[in-house]
Amino acid sequence: MTEAEDRKPQSDEARTTFDPEITSEFALPAGFAAPAGLVEPETTSEFEVPVGLDVPQANGPEPGGSAFSPPRTYNAGQAPAAFTPAAGVPVVSLTKEAPWQDRMRTMLRMPVAERPSPEPGPKAEDGGPAVPRVLDLTLRIGELLLAGGEGAEDVEAAMFAVCRSYGLDRCEPNVTFTLLSISYQPSLVEDPVTASRTVRRRAVDYTRLAAVFQLVFDLSDAEHHLSLEEAYRRLAEIRRNRHPYPGWVLTGASGLLAGAASVLVGGGPFVFLAAALGAMLGDRLAWLCAGRGLPEFYQFTVAAMPPAALGVALTVAHVDVKASAVITGGLFALLPGRALVAGVQDGLTGFYITASARLLEVMYLFVGIVTGVLVVLYFGVNLGAKLNPDAALGNSTQPVVQICASMLLSLTFAVLLQQERATVLWVTLNGGVAWVVYGALHYPGGLSPVASTAVAAGLVGLFGQLLSRYRFASALPYTTAAIGPLLPGSATYFGLLAIAQNEVDKGLVALATAVSLAMAIAIGVNLGSEISRLFLRVPGAASAAGRRAAKRTRGF
Repeated sequence: MTEAEDRKPQSDEARTTFDPEITSEFALPAGFAAPAGLVEPETTSEFEVPVGLDVPQANGPEPGGSAFSPPRTYNAGQAPAAFTPAAGVPVVSLTKEAPWQDRMRTMLRMPVAERPSPEPGPKAEDGGPAVPRVLDLTLRIGELLLAGGEGAEDVEAAMFAVCRSYGLDRCEPNVTFTLLSISYQPSLVEDPVTASRTVRRRAVDYTRLAAVFQLVFDLSDAEHHLSLEEAYRRLAEIRRNRHPYPGWVLTGASGLLAGAASVLVGGGPFVFLAAALGAMLGDRLAWLCAGRGLPEFYQFTVAAMPPAALGVALTVAHVDVKASAVITGGLFALLPGRALVAGVQDGLTGFYITASARLLEVMYLFVGIVTGVLVVLYFGVNLGAKLNPDAALGNSTQPVVQICASMLLSLTFAVLLQQERATVLWVTLNGGVAWVVYGALHYPGGLSPVASTAVAAGLVGLFGQLLSRYRFASALPYTTAAIGPLLPGSATYFGLLAIAQNEVDKGLVALATAVSLAMAIAIGVNLGSEISRLFLRVPGAASAAGRRAAKRTRGF
């Protein structure tokens, strides 16, 4: 090549190819001549068909469609993997020995693209499951669980388990206090299907709750192969079943609960009978208000009046009894401990909307109780009733009697929650253990009431979670009734009495103590449940060690 030929101007294509200003890593190296026609333009779409790929063209222009309509070159049966993370997709081992709550909760905390696909089984028909019917069944099951007091996280896990059992793995359940919704999208290019259901009525029935948990367990078990019709039939039977205990048994249980609580704060046999009578009268009045359609706020207000009125009447009549213990026992039967624990648990697990609604409900019920008791105490103080708050503070020298009273309180609380008879014994023992721990830490140990209550509640949550995993059931029947002896009935009464006696500062301090005890119970129960996971194998924990767990509410 001559010197003149070296100085010959290069073509536009060569100048574009070998321009030293081009710093892209995809630029052709110097000395490499690209064949004409293979140089792609600078501006390209990542969805453009590569040059050299023979794609059959349809006759005429491509019809316009929505953003979710599949392209004409897409084949769902032969679609490649859309995306693989740089670190790889972690393999999640979902062992069948683990409870379905753990398995479903593990997958819910994973991105949709990283969830393992369900194993094809006889539940999936040739044409796929009937998506609207599966979503409807899922919402109905979630409605029963949420109305029964189950936590939002467990409700979402149950809904996901039902959908996954019928092959709908790309679904996203969403639970709030009164609304359930679920969305299913078969793929990224298909339209999603969304359904919702409103929870309008709430009924506490732990027997029905256990039956729903058993249904979800059978659906998630590959050996049962329940069809949609069979699942609907069992769900209808669960909804039609009557409560295990009649109304008169519930009324008697509320009386025994109040009597046992009065013994815990130092009452005797006569105080036991007076507290039981006042609680039963309040229960009947609350049933009457419920039959008339009054809201729960007024039901609790009316139910709190008879025990307080009976205690004031005994004081005015100069009967030598601890009237404060009578009123305190009546308060134990009304304090919404179940809703408080559920609200704090939802808040700790990241469901802040549901937690706020539950805690607001607790506040309204508590204000109703305060209103009823304050009205009676105000009239009692004006009538000359000499109510002494220190009368109920005397430490009992009979720990065996108090332990028996705490177990009776837990047993009657379990009856009021409509629990199965097989779980009543376990929760009774759990309540007795809770009071033994509290008494040992507070009286001989000298620990503060709040710290003693938190430790005892933590053991309640730990034992309840272990029992529920052993029986593959909900943890609520084993924990809710067991916290009954720890409820802050005495502190609540002392605060209300001080306010009625125009000692507002002292009353607010006592009410703040009651709130602290209630929060200690709720946080202790949740902490005990979380501690139980340290002793049990969580599916996928070892394989997903590189990925930090439980970012439940935020994406960092």
